[in-house]
Amino acid sequence: MTHPTSAREALLVEALGEAAKLIRQVEALVPTLDRSRQALVDAHRGLAGQLAAFEAQVTTLTGKAKVQAVTHIAARTDEAARRSIDLQARAMTEAARVAFGAEVGASLQRLHSSIQRLLERPGRAWEPWLTHAGAAATGSAVTMLVTVLLWKH
Repeated sequence: MTHPTSAREALLVEALGEAAKLIRQVEALVPTLDRSRQALVDAHRGLAGQLAAFEAQVTTLTGKAKVQAVTHIAARTDEAARRSIDLQARAMTEAARVAFGAEVGASLQRLHSSIQRLLERPGRAWEPWLTHAGAAATGSAVTMLVTVLLWKH
């Protein structure tokens, strides 16, 4: 190889040398880039597997959360229903007590007024019994008369 005779040839030789050096360096990077690419592919596969496992765990956890939420809601609904039933039972008991008290109170008031009138009639307590006794005696006499007349004929 001859030495360059001009500056231009020297620059060209130097540029070619630098280009050759750069090509060798790029060729040396190819195996490293292939290893990096393979490592990325492996990492992708690993992450995909981990993601699938994570999704399964999240699905399981979500299912458990749903069951607990439904259980909680059902328990609170049952509790509210029991409280409502108890409250309604108390209200109906109180309403029945008030209605019964008013009805019994009215009946007792009428009975009291009837008894009071009877008690206020002094000396005439025997009068109703006398009326009943007279009615019974008259009925017996008429029955006896009819029996005797039918027997004679």
